[in-house]
Amino acid sequence: MSLSPKRSNTAVSAAADAVCPLLNNGYLRLYTDPKPSDANTAISTQTLLAELRFNTTAFGASSNGVATANAITADSSADNTGTATWFRALKSDGTTAVLDGSVGTSSADLILNSVSISAGAQVSVTSFTYTENKG
Repeated sequence: MSLSPKRSNTAVSAAADAVCPLLNNGYLRLYTDPKPSDANTAISTQTLLAELRFNTTAFGASSNGVATANAITADSSADNTGTATWFRALKSDGTTAVLDGSVGTSSADLILNSVSISAGAQVSVTSFTYTENKG
């Protein structure tokens, strides 16, 4: 018999509402490839392109396990030039990783106007959603 539990909308919303507050006043860092295997893996050869900040309340309440980020403070001057392919979101201490995700101009966790980042340019987020998987 296989193990494949499926969670209800109530359960995935509770899980999302537990994760998202960890990012209050936290950091959103954009990187080049390669993406680490998970958020516990240290950054190594990846280039930090930009660092943005979550606001005091990073996300609104989730619905059916999907939480949408509140306004994210732009990076007024990107650190480096390159193509953003993934992000790491960290707690307000700037060191504790919470989650990694995809970056793109569509069909990604984090949506930017462009993934081509130029050093010194402003970087802004178009939209960001966190989705808790039902299993």
